[in-house]
Amino acid sequence: MRNEFEPRNNLEESLLEAQEGRISGENFMRILTESQVYMPVHEAQEKSIGNIQLDNKAKPLSIQDDNGVEFLVLFTSPERAVEFVKNFPGYEGGGLLTEFTWILEKAGIGFGISLNPGWPVGIDLEPEAVQQLTEADSRSA
Repeated sequence: MRNEFEPRNNLEESLLEAQEGRISGENFMRILTESQVYMPVHEAQEKSIGNIQLDNKAKPLSIQDDNGVEFLVLFTSPERAVEFVKNFPGYEGGGLLTEFTWILEKAGIGFGISLNPGWPVGIDLEPEAVQQLTEADSRSA
């Protein structure tokens, strides 16, 4: 798998190690919660008068699985998002590079996370796993 995916940062190296069984899933989750991730966002202008913007909400990219479960789309670096977001108009312009724990704090529960969709090295976290991470993060805060 290393030939297809060359890690560009510590999080990517750890993700590859976890998928190859060289580190435990628990160890990877700890590293993930200590890392920065990239979240593509769509700047949706709700209302404006002339050039004055009255309301602006950054909408994170999410996808649904076949069962209708919503997954927040995240990447291990901005470069990993480039090809994927081309299929989602309005998301090509940018996003947020932020702490994974910040996303857990702000997003709440009831959704999954898809990390690096479209890449051979990625992971999908079911909503239950995200909830466990969120609860663990709130206890350690």
